Amino acid sequence: MSDLVDYQLDGKVATISMRNGKVNAMSPEHIAAIDAALDRAEQDQAVVMIVGQPGIFSAGFDLKVFQADAAAGVDMVKAGSTLCRRLLAFPTPVLGVCTGHAIAQGCFLLMACDVRIGVDGPFQLGLNEVQIGMTMHHFGVELPRARLNPSYFQSAIATARMFSPAEALSAGILDKIVAADQLMDAAQSEAQRLAGLNMAAHLATKLKMRAGLLDILDEAIEKDYQEQRSMLA
Repeated sequence: MSDLVDYQLDGKVATISMRNGKVNAMSPEHIAAIDAALDRAEQDQAVVMIVGQPGIFSAGFDLKVFQADAAAGVDMVKAGSTLCRRLLAFPTPVLGVCTGHAIAQGCFLLMACDVRIGVDGPFQLGLNEVQIGMTMHHFGVELPRARLNPSYFQSAIATARMFSPAEALSAGILDKIVAADQLMDAAQSEAQRLAGLNMAAHLATKLKMRAGLLDILDEAIEKDYQEQRSMLA
């Protein structure tokens, strides 16, 4: 589909594979490519699998964008948050297939998926913004507040705690972990199960469950954008 993502449709399952360099840095172009792939999956009325590369799901936003153009960085953050919000309300189930590390925006993307299967191994998952000197944005507080197990929320956000796959399972970042040689088989099996759902009932139920969260995230995205833009003035 593009150099940044690969799109494959197999029956009722669409696989979106992220392919942006060694760490799947989420640049504006990469976010746009994922959005375009989601447009195609929506047209195909397919269950979505979002898959990383061996050893890495995504290391988060492309930091070079922040360094080169602060305004472009603000727009990138808004685009990344909006992408996650889209996944939370996507008309078909979304399965995140975590192939390794999932850091910052990569972890947010994973948390926005309906089901998350991860590979076991020496990988880290979490939100390192405070560790690298960034104050967590409103969206970055509200999405984990809804998706993480409450006992892990404070340490994940305020102390930038990183999690092994097993710890991420306990924290609520992942729903299941499997060995590397079992990952894609497990993901395909789960995708086929999800494809058997009544999609109208799935969407109506998902939107009912997340109505309050979606309103909170809409407000958070706009608040983040206005605050970050005002800092550039």
